[in-house]
Amino acid sequence: MTQTPRTIITPRPKLSLTIPDGMAPVEFFNSPANLKNLAEENGLFRTPENLLMFRKLIGHSMEFDTSIILDTSRCILDPLGRSVRRDQMEHQQKRVWEHMTQILIDYMLEKYPDPSKHLILCGEASLDSTWPLNKPGVPSIRMIHNHFMVFPMEQLQEAPPADPANPNLTDSGHNAMFLQNLSDVYYEFLEVLDLQILSPISSADCSLKVTGYPQGLPSWVLHDGPERLKDRYFWYEYEQVLRGFLDFYRTFFALTATGDAQIPRDANFPDRIDKVLLTNRQFVKVARQLREKVIADPQFANNIRWRPAYKQILYRDDKGRLIVTISQNSVGNAITELLGIVVDRVEDEPAYEKLAAGLTHRLIEARDRLQAANLGQVINGSNWLQ
Repeated sequence: MTQTPRTIITPRPKLSLTIPDGMAPVEFFNSPANLKNLAEENGLFRTPENLLMFRKLIGHSMEFDTSIILDTSRCILDPLGRSVRRDQMEHQQKRVWEHMTQILIDYMLEKYPDPSKHLILCGEASLDSTWPLNKPGVPSIRMIHNHFMVFPMEQLQEAPPADPANPNLTDSGHNAMFLQNLSDVYYEFLEVLDLQILSPISSADCSLKVTGYPQGLPSWVLHDGPERLKDRYFWYEYEQVLRGFLDFYRTFFALTATGDAQIPRDANFPDRIDKVLLTNRQFVKVARQLREKVIADPQFANNIRWRPAYKQILYRDDKGRLIVTISQNSVGNAITELLGIVVDRVEDEPAYEKLAAGLTHRLIEARDRLQAANLGQVINGSNWLQ
């Protein structure tokens, strides 16, 4: 078996949404009307905290594929005013978010116990205003978003190779700017996290045999496996990984934006920023080189994401270990591409219908666990659930 990124084709049905005349799709997808339709037509479960589990109609996998978003569209009409990161959520929202995530990961691990047969992953992304507003592909849902997926390994093994130069593949060799130029200082800075449950691990040691990904991303292995997901301290450490990433990102792009070395106002680790980042010649050099490129190249400038943008995933590797990794969220890439999986989602109603019943059954099984935990209310308004 050749180790290479893979391209898989996933069928989807024809979308039933009608976009008003004169309105661009991206404008409609950001509207409260679309999010209302999402809940009514594809919703599975909603909590009092407005956490919504729904079916991914344009999904990545027909084996198992669902998402949870913090759907505040009914109470916050401004798309740019919604929570887009875990550290922006209210305390109770965060606790329920963690509980739901733990339950859905447990379901996937129990349903698919063999790592040689199925890839399991949970991926969280910030879908927010960091996207260039005049660029195609602006995220359709500006709110925090968690994605749960399962892929049969046989499907991945039989899939054709993806173009390794695909700009959406996030790895150390193509478009992960931190890791191309700043790997050493990045790892040195992240030592401040002082994690107890998560331990650093080389991405080469936990990469998937079928794709060879993730490549070069900072990674941590979870001690004691799935049982630790019930430990509140795990979720504290999981968030520390994000906080460290945010500090690095903010400091680098603040330096790029102004040319001045300064500690961001809301820094989580200000002393570490001062002692490790702002005194590092390579860190300062790369930021100022990027600054000159932004000034000189208008197309490049339009791709810069000045605010923190990330994808943080928890996946099971070939050895059955749970691995945490994080990457900057480049424009256009998907959760799966951190693991070397490019998904081509094509409209094919007959192919979708052949697999939809099995997928729906598994989604309902997982949803029933959330209901059994008394976390919220089942949504039964759609005919596909009957």
